[in-house]
Amino acid sequence: MKVFDILPPLDAALRPKKPVVLALGFFDGVHLGHQAVLRRARQEADRRGLALAVMTFDVHPAVIYRGVPAASVRYLSPRPRKEALMADCGVDLLYFVHFTPEFAALAPQAFVDQYLVGLNAAVVVAGFDYTYGKRAVANMATLPTYAAARFAVVTVPEALQDGQKISSTRIRKALDAGDVDLANGLLGYAYRTSGPVVHGEARGRTLGFPTANIDTPAAERLPGIGIYVVRVLVRGAWVPGMASVGRNVTFGAGRPVTLEINLFDFNTDIYGAATQVEWLHYLRGEVKFDGAAGLIAQLQHDQAESEAYLKELGN
Repeated sequence: MKVFDILPPLDAALRPKKPVVLALGFFDGVHLGHQAVLRRARQEADRRGLALAVMTFDVHPAVIYRGVPAASVRYLSPRPRKEALMADCGVDLLYFVHFTPEFAALAPQAFVDQYLVGLNAAVVVAGFDYTYGKRAVANMATLPTYAAARFAVVTVPEALQDGQKISSTRIRKALDAGDVDLANGLLGYAYRTSGPVVHGEARGRTLGFPTANIDTPAAERLPGIGIYVVRVLVRGAWVPGMASVGRNVTFGAGRPVTLEINLFDFNTDIYGAATQVEWLHYLRGEVKFDGAAGLIAQLQHDQAESEAYLKELGN
């Protein structure tokens, strides 16, 4: 897969020499609904013998349209993760348009002329709710008019699960509530975050449950406070464990939220190592214990539950 940055306006040098099937969307999380769009686009590309291209954005459109501070946005799939997921979906060409105020101000016809025609689209594929300006005039129903027969338009219908739309918003809400089980069901894979292993307070070691403290990038969406079953990719191997997202309330009030992971049967020094954390299952919420003994008993129970869950998964 080749990846390109478009700093508006579109540089003619980035125009594919041959026509492409072009899929459109922000694709945060590349969830099951997004995968349906990409699968339909891949089918069109294969049928026509064309490359599959995707046009997405470098930041969430809300940063420009609603003035949301860019540093405050927490993504389901920051750029490196999105690139990996797109490659898994068979994308050949991935374009990140830098969502500038000038780009956001484009009239619908100008957007179509400069970007869709500009990227040599033979077919444009997007979800039923894709917009490229004001929803009332810049939607998938009006796109054929702007296209003026220069490319075909394929609209992918709404993807539902349990009678509800599969959406990035729904997944974000599930993660914030700690419901990684629901989030994973909507994503179609186990949610991941990343970050290096950093030094913590080393308290877990004194309890018999040493932990790896992970410094999650601010742009990534960490699941809500709670205890989870996880797998961690570190130094080329997936290691099972249990994770705590919380404030360590047993040891004092007003503490910051941290991510600490107890890796099962693992004693290697991994300070500074990069990790990928795969979130598999929610166990319980954070509890304040009267002392270390109660906490240790609970951790023993959590480990037993985690290992039983992992055994069911075949891990």
